[in-house]
Order: sequence, then C-alpha cells, then structure tokens
Amino acid sequence: MYRHILIPTDGSEFAQKAIPQALELAKKIGAKVTAIVVEHSFDVYNVPESKMYSMTKEYAAYAKHIKEHASKVLDDVAQAAKDAGVACNAMQVVHDHPYEAIIKTAEKEGCDLIVMTSHGRSGISGLVLGSVTTKVLTHTKIPVLVCH
Repeated sequence: MYRHILIPTDGSEFAQKAIPQALELAKKIGAKVTAIVVEHSFDVYNVPESKMYSMTKEYAAYAKHIKEHASKVLDDVAQAAKDAGVACNAMQVVHDHPYEAIIKTAEKEGCDLIVMTSHGRSGISGLVLGSVTTKVLTHTKIPVLVCH
C-alpha cells in the first residue's frame, strides 16, 4: 500500500480540502506525508516601469512575500499532521509550472501517491483553462487521488 503521500496545496480554501482527507488516509495506512507549496518565480515583466530602477527591492519584496505565504500554509499543514499523529515534511518550491514541480517533487521524495483537489471545470473552460490537477494526472505515472 502507500507509504509516502504528497499533498500539493496553494493555501486556497479549495485546495485545503484535500489535507484532512490525505492525513486521515495516511494515519489509517501508516504513511508519512510531504506537503508542498509551489510559488511562481519572480516575473520582471510585471514590474511597473516606474519601479524598474528599484528591481532589486522589488525582487526582495516578492521573495519575502512568497516565503511568508508558503510558511503560513505549510505551518498549518504541519500542525494538522502533528494533531493527526502523521509524520510530515513540508517544502516550498519556486517553479513556473506547478504541475511539473509537483511531479518532480513526488519522484524525488519517493512519494507513491499524490492527493490533491480539482476545481471540477468541464467543457470549454476545462479545456482552455486546464488545471494543475489535470496536468498532474496526464503527466505522471504516480497514482493521484483527486478530492472534491
């Protein structure tokens, strides 16, 4: 059975729905978990022209913001895991394609299950917008449990 579960989350209310389910499953089967937050890298093209001369400051502010965001999200997951009696590792990854970072992390960490949520988009919006969950499902060989 599964021994190491990856829980990708962005901290949104919707993404958080997978956490209790993943932790309950992990507890029942004696698995450990790794929680991951994938943050987008700094985009120099989003810096207004008026702030171009303070690029270093803008980068530092962005780096601080994503670190604080990831810490808050991951601390919440770690506390929930502790409360559930489940061993938990937490990590922040900076990558422009979250699905790639999720898959690479699962492979690198030896995860044998990924538990995540899906927004459940269908039809044209599902095709056009896509979703991180859909991309993970279509690009990995690791089993994915999708929670709603």
